[in-house]
Amino acid sequence: MAHKFEIYKDKAGEFRVRFSYNSEVMFSTQGYSSKSSAENAIASIKKNGPDAPTEDNT
Repeated sequence: MAHKFEIYKDKAGEFRVRFSYNSEVMFSTQGYSSKSSAENAIASIKKNGPDAPTEDNT
């Protein structure tokens, strides 16, 4: 698979989500205290991401 979401625990013990494409991390989220919150973040990205506007600040 060329792209994936991954839930992992950081050094502080918080749950984080990272999105990888061709094994390169494209972004990661803030830390969450529960795994379900990290799963909700993935669901929100999948639901709202396709319609998100692009902001060009150049």
